[in-house]
Amino acid sequence: MTSSISLPTQSQPPLPPRETLPTMYDLPSEDPEEPGLPDEFHFLQPLLLYLTFQPTTWSPELVYAAADLNLYYDPTNPLWYKRPDWFGVVGVPRFYEGKDLRLSYVTWQERANPFVVVELLSPGTEEEDSGKTIRKVKKPPTKWEVYEKILRVPYYVIFSRYTNELQAFQLVGSRYQSINLTNEAIPMPDLGLSLGLWQGSFRGADRQWLRWMTLEGELIPLPSEVAVIAQKQAADAKQETADAKQEAADAKQETADAKQEAANAQLRAQQLADRLRELGVNPDEI
Repeated sequence: MTSSISLPTQSQPPLPPRETLPTMYDLPSEDPEEPGLPDEFHFLQPLLLYLTFQPTTWSPELVYAAADLNLYYDPTNPLWYKRPDWFGVVGVPRFYEGKDLRLSYVTWQERANPFVVVELLSPGTEEEDSGKTIRKVKKPPTKWEVYEKILRVPYYVIFSRYTNELQAFQLVGSRYQSINLTNEAIPMPDLGLSLGLWQGSFRGADRQWLRWMTLEGELIPLPSEVAVIAQKQAADAKQETADAKQEAADAKQETADAKQEAANAQLRAQQLADRLRELGVNPDEI
């Protein structure tokens, strides 16, 4: 990276990084030498993750997710960053300082590091995403080193659109350990969610996707699905109301019919009694 920034001189005692190091307003949010999104999948898959990332154990105001956003991780080398395909954070406000959309995610300016990072494999990044590359001398650390050693991201997930292979790693102590998937899902109890494979149609594309679910495996609905569910519930409620009104009307009619039948029976009894009296028979003595 060719850009540079000037850092303020330290005071005694030293000021915290949040007050002395560059903020997201100072750091570049894109690199003109980097290619854009490699394909449409790299747009749609993070979007699906973004829309369904709804931790049940956190207030929505303290949940943040981003895709293809610069993630600055080292206060000693403030220009170094990684650019995950998608990552989620809990415990930070949805907006930077409660008001601004983030230009980048600058860890020394935030309250928490990412809780989960997802990388989507592509031919040009597969080796590094999978932790198979070695850091070069005088070069920034690899993604694996950053997520595991520096940011200590609790969950690191790798997904291949070509093979639909899902790999997941959990930080145990100081090292990532592979997770044995349960029903092709990664449970994350601290979020009240699991991340798993889903076969379905999203934005017209029918394939296997990564999607957030409950710990029990129920899909977290998309906004469009919520609208459909709400419409169905409204229609069901309307039908239930109509059915209840019809039942009430039927019950009212049955009551009226019963009253009429009782009146008719009483009339017939009276007519029979009158006829008996005409014949000289006292009906009360029968």
